[in-house]
Amino acid sequence: MALIIKYIIAGLVRYWLIHIDYWQTIANRVEIATPLNSWKRLVEGVFLYDHNINPYEGDAFHESPIMLIFFHYLMKNVPYLLPLLFTTLDLLTAYLLFKTSKSFIKIFMESQAKNKCEVAEESYKLLLIESELEESAEYVLSTYLFNPYSILNCAGMTTTVIQNVLVAASLWGASTGHAILACAFVALATHQALYPILLIVPIAILLADVNKGCNKCSYIKTLLAFVLCWGFFIYISAYIMDGSYNYVYNTYGFILTVPDLKPNIGLFWYFFTEMFEHFRLLFVCAFQINALALYIVPLTLRFRKEPVLLATVLIALSTIFRSYPCIGDVGFYLALLPMWKHLFKFMQQKFIVGCAFIITSALGPTVWHLWIYSGSANANFFFGVTLSFATAQIFLITDLLFAYIKREFTLKHGSSRRIDDKPAILLLR
Repeated sequence: MALIIKYIIAGLVRYWLIHIDYWQTIANRVEIATPLNSWKRLVEGVFLYDHNINPYEGDAFHESPIMLIFFHYLMKNVPYLLPLLFTTLDLLTAYLLFKTSKSFIKIFMESQAKNKCEVAEESYKLLLIESELEESAEYVLSTYLFNPYSILNCAGMTTTVIQNVLVAASLWGASTGHAILACAFVALATHQALYPILLIVPIAILLADVNKGCNKCSYIKTLLAFVLCWGFFIYISAYIMDGSYNYVYNTYGFILTVPDLKPNIGLFWYFFTEMFEHFRLLFVCAFQINALALYIVPLTLRFRKEPVLLATVLIALSTIFRSYPCIGDVGFYLALLPMWKHLFKFMQQKFIVGCAFIITSALGPTVWHLWIYSGSANANFFFGVTLSFATAQIFLITDLLFAYIKREFTLKHGSSRRIDDKPAILLLR
């Protein structure tokens, strides 16, 4: 009953925000809307398509053709249902994350029981019981439903709402062993935003663990299913555009080359605004390698036994370093963190990171107003806030990973520290 009340309250808040007089202001905020997910650009793309003009010939529309035809149908036939649709999809995302965390509880308990023989006797108190993990699932639900980032993202009716539900569905499918569902949803999310392609690695590992098929053949099958699904969506998109693949440049190409330098909460826009043009290609490649390829191998090798943690970290890193991030992306991965509530006691920077999130979230709109409307600030002020926001996120992720390593070490070796068979003493001189 308590869960139903949470859904109702969260849904009403989202639906109410979509209908208030300030909705247009919310939908156009740079922290919420980007050139990729903006509702305003989506409406423009649908308008052009409806008048037999290719929306990909200009620089206004960058969503996939599947999203274009989907919203074209809705706007033409049931436009009054759009606020309800976005609210429902956001609540569905919360529900899928809740079910994913429930499945993760079973996986974690099985892993803990299997490795119990390796736990030091004095570290038994760190072993978790199922009731503690059940609380984590409820925290995941509440964090997504009542996170201001997620609420404002839904209220702005951005297409990130759809991306979030697709990623959540892929994680749920992987955690329950439904390989085709997981691959199809992550392929559709990749087709929309490209960066979810990173998730195929933890999803493949998670599917192999859940289905007890941890071998090369299992990984290859998952990868093949993903490639086939992605290829199918690319073909369908070309079919929608009368057999033309020209849309690829204005979707994937737009994400990779970053031609639109409108300010957002990311790191790309300021660097490429200030950069000499002849260095652009070098730094575009460096930035995109950092976002898409740099961390996948080392993190997979180190955290291959915890694919859910690996997925959480990869989602967070792709959010921080992608070309057009928004607070909806941030709200999504923050909702996954309560699954790792048992690591919080090993984290050292919770207070600093929490303060940084609050301060930068308040300063961002303030500095933006001073820069754009008052003229008493400049781009350096706003970029300083976004850089601090990104730094806080990086501290959060690194602190979480170090906390996992600390707990893993303590479980195996115990919490006591001895040097030459004598208790270790820390002396400050």
